[in-house]
Amino acid sequence: MKLISWNVNGLRACVQKGFLDFFHEIDADIFCIQESKLQEGQIDLELPGYHQYWNYAVKKGYSGTAVFTKEEPLSVRYGMGIEEHDREGRMITLEYPEFYLVTVYTPNSQTELARLSYRMQWETDFLAYLKGLETKKPVIFCGDLNVAHQEIDLKNPKTNRKNAGFTDEERQKFTELIQAGFIDTFRYFYPETEGIYSWWSYRFRAREKNAGWRIDYFCVSESLRNRLADAKIHTEIYGSDHCPVELEITG
Repeated sequence: MKLISWNVNGLRACVQKGFLDFFHEIDADIFCIQESKLQEGQIDLELPGYHQYWNYAVKKGYSGTAVFTKEEPLSVRYGMGIEEHDREGRMITLEYPEFYLVTVYTPNSQTELARLSYRMQWETDFLAYLKGLETKKPVIFCGDLNVAHQEIDLKNPKTNRKNAGFTDEERQKFTELIQAGFIDTFRYFYPETEGIYSWWSYRFRAREKNAGWRIDYFCVSESLRNRLADAKIHTEIYGSDHCPVELEITG
């Protein structure tokens, strides 16, 4: 089974930059997007063979997630059931016979860490939500988590130490996810690999210089370890300031 996650940073713009070419070529079983930046009715995406599930932010042109899946899920849930968190269209949970699939667009702590305290509460509630799901069946979650976990996960760790996405607080929250029994699948396969990133600033020719961050993930419950087949980061794919990430599982 092949799963893809991509922060498209505005789906309408990404469609103009080759989104559908990649979508059809990769032929994923489940394809998740974050930061769709649109409302219902603003795009008509024809994806034959796929069921579509959308979660829109209340605020127009902001955030938003979607999942396109070949297999119809047993159930679909939008958000995590906490009103404070669920106004921005950041989460969709699909239930399948053998696992839950969660796509998430984690809030950014923003300039001068204006939203860091909110982000910390989100992280606490998100982990509790995942562990609640896990009492029923294993969990796969993916998306833009807005954190580079270790120094190996970004080009310039020293100069970014106190910036959004690389604060000690955000990194600790990701560590807690791992300690709670989730596997960062890319690091599972490539524990020492450097220079592979999933996001580059549009400024300073960052992508050209590969001055990037790895902030897009597929993580899975420990019980799925034996089903992990491969993880990839498609650095060759353009169309957004992020590139797609992939997980392949057996069965």
